[in-house]
Amino acid sequence: MKLNILSFAVIIFISCQLYADSLTVEAIWSEYKFFPSRVDGFRSTNDGEYFTRFALIDGEKSIVKYSFEQRNVAGEVIVPGKELKFNGEKLIPYDYSFDTEEKKVLIQTNFEKKYRRSYFADYYLYNKESKTLQPLDLERAPQTLAKFSPDGKFVSYIFENNIYVKNIETNDVTAVTTDGKINHIINGTTDWVYEEEFAITEAYHWSPDGKYIAFLRFDESDVKEYTLTYHHELYPDLFTYKYPKAGEDNSLVKLHMYDFENKRHAEIQLSDYEYIPRFKWSDKENKLLALTLNRHQNKLNYYWVDPAVPNSADLVYSEEDEAYVEIDDNLLFIPDGKSFIRTSEKDGFNHIYRVYLNGKIDQLTKGDWDVVSFKGINEKSKRIYFTSSETSPINRNLYAIDFKGKKKERLTTSEGTNEPTFSHGLNYYVNVWSDANTPPIYTLHNDKGKVLDTLEANEILKMFTEKYYFQEKEFITLPGADVDLNAWVIKPPNFDASKKYPVYFNVYCGPGSNMVTNSFGAANLAYHQLLAQKGYIVISVDTRGTMNRGAEFKKSTYLQLGKLETEDLIQVAKHVQTWDHVDSNRIGVMGWSYGGYMASLAMTKGADIFKMGIAVAPVTNWRFYDNIYTERFMRTPQENAAGYDDNSPINHVGKLKGKYFLIHGDGDDNVHVQNALEMVKALVKHDKQFDLFIYPNKDHGIYGGNTRNHLFKMMLDYTLENL
Repeated sequence: MKLNILSFAVIIFISCQLYADSLTVEAIWSEYKFFPSRVDGFRSTNDGEYFTRFALIDGEKSIVKYSFEQRNVAGEVIVPGKELKFNGEKLIPYDYSFDTEEKKVLIQTNFEKKYRRSYFADYYLYNKESKTLQPLDLERAPQTLAKFSPDGKFVSYIFENNIYVKNIETNDVTAVTTDGKINHIINGTTDWVYEEEFAITEAYHWSPDGKYIAFLRFDESDVKEYTLTYHHELYPDLFTYKYPKAGEDNSLVKLHMYDFENKRHAEIQLSDYEYIPRFKWSDKENKLLALTLNRHQNKLNYYWVDPAVPNSADLVYSEEDEAYVEIDDNLLFIPDGKSFIRTSEKDGFNHIYRVYLNGKIDQLTKGDWDVVSFKGINEKSKRIYFTSSETSPINRNLYAIDFKGKKKERLTTSEGTNEPTFSHGLNYYVNVWSDANTPPIYTLHNDKGKVLDTLEANEILKMFTEKYYFQEKEFITLPGADVDLNAWVIKPPNFDASKKYPVYFNVYCGPGSNMVTNSFGAANLAYHQLLAQKGYIVISVDTRGTMNRGAEFKKSTYLQLGKLETEDLIQVAKHVQTWDHVDSNRIGVMGWSYGGYMASLAMTKGADIFKMGIAVAPVTNWRFYDNIYTERFMRTPQENAAGYDDNSPINHVGKLKGKYFLIHGDGDDNVHVQNALEMVKALVKHDKQFDLFIYPNKDHGIYGGNTRNHLFKMMLDYTLENL
């Protein structure tokens, strides 16, 4: 019998299918097979010639030092894991930092999450020379945000909303502040809304000479409270915290300076403002740059502060926008000590500007693309390193440019998503690269971009993607209501264009976000592959309001969150319905958080299109959400009532036709379960049948124990039954 090439290929294909493992929710969320390995605990030494990282030594988690240049030489064990014991108790390090001389190590253990970014921990001081370990402060524990002073003689930390400083040699502890009180006064760290929306928890910084500590003081006495109920024992536990909803009072925030020599506090006068989202010391001149923002978040001021004259802050830069001004960490000082660089969207795209303290401004990058983030300044080569979306909104590449905005050079060569972390001095960097179909690869480079070594290739995960027969994620453009939109699609195995397939949209669509990125999606990608293997076409789309397509595209949703995004999503779904291989009666949508808000709008405003929707932890009315986020895009409910009400899914539930599944954690400190309960009230009022599941004591992430496994099995079953 003769086999032609086609028959032989079919036999090989079927054999591969038979030997491929079956992809399951358990494999993703119980066995964790699709989580990539990382280079854990990477730190550069101060001289920039070595790096440290966590490594297993004799089965113990240890801190090991390696040479950037001599990577074939065995690493030096800096902190042996076997020595991390106190009073007979074995300590597992979670994070660490060195003093300036790198003779002492501050080790963080017993990490306990507070909110999204804040935490409590037990800190220990390890002396490399004496090989001794001692707790930072047993009397005031657990602490948070502990760090060495610039000279390494002190350690500062936060305990119960106050700042403390410990003299390492004498063990004496100084209370920098004493008025801290839960739900009233916060010193040195931030309130909930700053943490969530300005992405900062560390609100105190040492001056470069170690003589001052600048810190924020929050008076949240007048902020309204929200109480979460946790069901553990016979009676519930109540947790009450300050949460300023849209239109409500904020904390009163002041910038303070503590003078160690004179043991004196001073309040920095910064004119009129609502927020102080950032402040940073210049390492070239012992002065502070403080940023203030008005309540509408459309006027940003930069103040130059001399700690010796704290009552005379000088306004050195101001920027206004018709919508809002972005706050990020793109702030670096040029070595001349007379200028700094920041990014701004004032020419329509996010670009780098050099701002001089005398008022002069130079634009260093230009083009119809966005700078994403700064990575550092190399003083020796006089180059600024940054990532941008220049090649495509879905990609991130590393570039370098000189201080005059000349000689721009692309350093990364592989398209996809590049996330570099530089050494001190910026002579080396570790790059994490992935694309939509390749797991993260960690590589070591010199400052010219040359690959020196591969630190982690995630070969096992790559093998799993092949073993479980992952399909290629393809990038496409789809017509929105006004402009073409970026999207990706995953088709079922053995895709047959003559068949009809249901479509599952996974969406987010929030302002300044992206779901359509050329990066590896880990567990989410695996779940979408599972849906594809169950016979669904999976699609995600970035509607108007998302980022990396310029300010006009991103800010088009201003004052009307949900409106244009829903119009785009409905138009995309209508277009997909026309595809020959799509079952036009089986279009579903799922989203989490802002995506849950979008799924709810799709099921109501787009009731004739979407047959099934799953909304996880959704905002259902922006009046219920925090004021910094909501007012940035909507202003206050008092100013923009129609904007809040016209696009609240609560006000459109009467249109619901399909199967709607609402899921929330009742311990969600971010998007309160109030959103789900108000949606339930509206659905009942309009006599609409729906499905509801509440996870007791779970926050916005809905995880812990078997929770994620249960959640995704439940969503999968719901999808198989209703789509």
